[in-house]
Amino acid sequence: MYVERASRLPGAVVWSRVVSTPAAAARPVLPDGCMDLLRTEGRLLVAGPDTRAHVPGGAPADWAGVRFFPGTAPALLGVPADELRDLRVDLADLWPAAEVRRLTERIDAAADPVTALEEVALERSAGAAPPDPLLREIVAALDAGRPVAATADRLGLSTRQLHRRSLTAFGYGPRTLARVLRLQRALALAWDGVPFAEVAARSGFADQPHLAREVKELAGIPLGELLARS
Repeated sequence: MYVERASRLPGAVVWSRVVSTPAAAARPVLPDGCMDLLRTEGRLLVAGPDTRAHVPGGAPADWAGVRFFPGTAPALLGVPADELRDLRVDLADLWPAAEVRRLTERIDAAADPVTALEEVALERSAGAAPPDPLLREIVAALDAGRPVAATADRLGLSTRQLHRRSLTAFGYGPRTLARVLRLQRALALAWDGVPFAEVAARSGFADQPHLAREVKELAGIPLGELLARS
């Protein structure tokens, strides 16, 4: 069972997934432009920004996470997003091992480990530099379907400057981020039962075959199969 809620950390989401049966199949984690602080079976990890679907390996396990709004995690974690692209790494690889052990023990001992994980993110955020407000403008412009060059012009950046900022903040360039955000727009409509042709038109795809190709490339499976698994 998957549950999520808004976090007390602005723009973030707190989520948990409890395995109902030992044979529960792992669902693909789709690219969304975000990064996550994760907890599973006594481990703390960080999920970097994905460029393709990630299918968790190993035996089914319970998970909890704090999913950060695109561009906000690098300042909190202290590492550029592109260094973690398509990776899941132990938090101890990024933070001092002794600190991570202490945090792990604290979360494991908490009555509500999910909330305890959120509190770790809140405490870390309080001591970190605030994210660049320009990053939200980049996300908003690209999510609205604005072309990359027009986005750069609107924000007073060259396309090269926009690309560099995007790599550090989001883990990939603005064109890839735009594709990922467009995928998420399409999936939200498709999950609401909107016909695929209309999904394509409303999400910014050239046509339905274009939508099908992008979903297959980014999610790894056809749209219909993806909806059935979800």
